[in-house]
Amino acid sequence: MNFISTRRAFAARLASILPVFGIASAAVLSKNGFAQTSAPNTNGIRKLNDDGKPASEKEVITPIVEHNGVLYIAGIGAHDSRDSKEWTIDSHTTIVMDKIKKAVEAGGGSMDTVLQANVFLVNIDHWDGMHKVFATYFPHGGPARTTVAVAALPGNSLVEINCIAAVAGK
Repeated sequence: MNFISTRRAFAARLASILPVFGIASAAVLSKNGFAQTSAPNTNGIRKLNDDGKPASEKEVITPIVEHNGVLYIAGIGAHDSRDSKEWTIDSHTTIVMDKIKKAVEAGGGSMDTVLQANVFLVNIDHWDGMHKVFATYFPHGGPARTTVAVAALPGNSLVEINCIAAVAGK
């Protein structure tokens, strides 16, 4: 027992100086005395990449964040590399909604668990076209939604959407 306490004390002292050397996490002892890597305390927050796997700590924007059974999906745009003459609000909304669906499902939700969506359009005249496509993703009724027009969006997108969803079954 004294050996474990000594090892724990050593690990605690070592962990306190590791940030000086740029080391973000340290090995600490679990109750059974074996070393384990400790992640930063996230208070139950899961940060996920587009595939639902743990996101890199180097990510400035995390695509999917889950906390207490609620998913927060970052703004997703179409990022269309085609000639702008080929862009339509229908095609951009379809691209974005397919990505939203993938992100929500990767986080453990479904389109039926989307609670709120915020839609950003570069042209408010695109509202009807966006709404027509948006509605097809919610056959059982849609979420609360806000739609606003903005001056521009990154990635040559005509529309960007972020949303909040519940994790299915929670």
